[in-house]
Amino acid sequence: MGQPVVHFEIIGTDPAKLREYYRELFGWEFQLGDTVSRNISEPGMYGFINAATTGLNGGIGGGPGHRPSVLFYVGVPDVEAALKKAEALGGTRRMGPDGTPGTLVVGHFTDPEGNLIGVAGTA
Repeated sequence: MGQPVVHFEIIGTDPAKLREYYRELFGWEFQLGDTVSRNISEPGMYGFINAATTGLNGGIGGGPGHRPSVLFYVGVPDVEAALKKAEALGGTRRMGPDGTPGTLVVGHFTDPEGNLIGVAGTA
């Protein structure tokens, strides 16, 4: 079995407006908090979505200066190793590793077609 998708994010310049949009559209409820990295969202602007609501843990965040995007995170045992492998296969590292080792570490890369993908793990 391959490594699972463990989280998704919707990022924009006005996260409060995005959260309201998805609350109205799909009935999603959010718990405000901070992400592991300011590269993902401004402090206090990230709305976590519980998997019981969507079937998969997720969040909506961002803030002024953040580019609108949607991405998913694949769970990996070692974020740095996954980013190095992505690069060796023709991808490009965009962020990371960033976070708190032993708790949560994330990274971003683009695949050879330019799609942004996240990896997440404890190392």
